[in-house]
Amino acid sequence: MNIKMVDLVGQYLKIKDEVDAQMQNVINAAQFINGAKCRDFSANLAGYTGAAHAITCANGTDALQIALMSLGLQRGDEIIVPAFTYVATAEVIALLGLVPVLVDVEWDTFNIDPQKIEEAITPRTKAIVPVHLFGQCANMGRIMEIAAKHNLYVVEDNAQAIGAQWKGVLQGRENPKSGTIGNVGCTSFFPSKNLGCFGDGGAMTTNDAELAQRLHCIANHGQKVKYHHSIIGCNSRLDTLQAAVLDVKLKYLDEYISSRQSAADYYLQELASVEGIELPVTADYTTHVYHQFTLKVRDGRRDALKEFLAEREIPSMIYYPLPLHHQEAYKDMGVIVGGLENSVELSGRVLSLPMHTELTEEQLHYICKAIKAFYR
Repeated sequence: MNIKMVDLVGQYLKIKDEVDAQMQNVINAAQFINGAKCRDFSANLAGYTGAAHAITCANGTDALQIALMSLGLQRGDEIIVPAFTYVATAEVIALLGLVPVLVDVEWDTFNIDPQKIEEAITPRTKAIVPVHLFGQCANMGRIMEIAAKHNLYVVEDNAQAIGAQWKGVLQGRENPKSGTIGNVGCTSFFPSKNLGCFGDGGAMTTNDAELAQRLHCIANHGQKVKYHHSIIGCNSRLDTLQAAVLDVKLKYLDEYISSRQSAADYYLQELASVEGIELPVTADYTTHVYHQFTLKVRDGRRDALKEFLAEREIPSMIYYPLPLHHQEAYKDMGVIVGGLENSVELSGRVLSLPMHTELTEEQLHYICKAIKAFYR
């Protein structure tokens, strides 16, 4: 079957001529840093997301760090984050001398629980970083209400959900896309992401012109005018070659999302009767772009199922095997609010199946048949 978790080669071959031509144009112009294609892609990304401004950078982790740097936070300020997420979300908080405040996630959606956010707020709280995990929006309606009530910033970690939409009117906009609802949205273009480049890359989106200028300045050594550095910044740039790749792939992003949704629909239909697993649930306020298709495996059989699939040459992944407060680096750092029961339990149950744009019905049938066989 030659099933892959992510088939980047197959995806590339379908757009090879376009990608190769755009990369060759960059090489011919020798504009490898901040070339014209970077500006083209930024404008097109803003247009796609509906954000007023898109600022590119070197990777998704830098996007989060630059976003927090732009808000004028002080050492010791508290930032609320979900305990069940990739480490980068808390990593940048710690690097800036801020305090990560870990709260639990919802069982059904894997996303940060708004009720737990409100319980975690103190006079030192300055921002919330919701993560749109696995491809659907966190409950941004409730989160924005909480932020407004307590005068907090909201930085969306949109690395896994670019293209997802809030259903309905929010912040005066109809069906806004993830990453454009809070003060800043941060995304990653790591190759396996729904919109991925051929290396590292990232971006920030915002509707605030003044904040956009500050984000751009911070990402460029804190300079607005060359060799004149007005604030402390960093060096975080998207290579022009990567921008060329992304500008081509952006045109196909909705098609890629549709392919992922079709694969997810197949899984949902074929695995609905399997009693040993819980299937992903999409909240009624969001669309789902299925960066991952993640099962919850019951009765402590997650690792056994993973091994069973591997024996049949079906890859699977565990995102994530440890919640943040169980990671060695974060055991004695930050603030833990509540028992984080869902985060702990999910870490022992989650298993992600192959999910990408090139999955065939034959491959999906083989995967589902294997899972059913495990439970016979």
